[in-house]
Amino acid sequence: MRAVQKTVPAGGLYDRVVALAERLLPPSLLLLVARLGIAAIFFLSGRTKVEGLFTLTDSTFYLFETDYALPLLPPVVAAYLATIAEHVFSILLVLGLLTRASAAALLGMTLVIQIFVYPDAWPTHLSWAGLMLPLIAYGGGRWSVDKAIGLK
Repeated sequence: MRAVQKTVPAGGLYDRVVALAERLLPPSLLLLVARLGIAAIFFLSGRTKVEGLFTLTDSTFYLFETDYALPLLPPVVAAYLATIAEHVFSILLVLGLLTRASAAALLGMTLVIQIFVYPDAWPTHLSWAGLMLPLIAYGGGRWSVDKAIGLK
């Protein structure tokens, strides 16, 4: 018995909507949105850990001694590394400079958070990974410093 396949008529409404979406949402726009979205999440998190330009707060050190305690790093070192990473890699992502490496570093940080700090927050961390994985796979896109300087 032969299976019957239903097809959408060529030029139908669905095809027109898909064509419009492809024109309005080019890959470079999607990569830009991913870069800005994940950069905002991490940069704003980093800003909660400092006062002024870059002075870590007492509450930041306290969090890394208690809630954010990691098994392999001393709390002070972890606090500085995490806060610096959240700022630097976010800025690099906004610029689209070293996009793949920056997204990979923040994905690594996300995995550490998932495994050691908030294991029940996997839906949030999965959504962050959903923004970072395309950046790791495809880079920053046409609208990035990476593209402008010829960095693959």
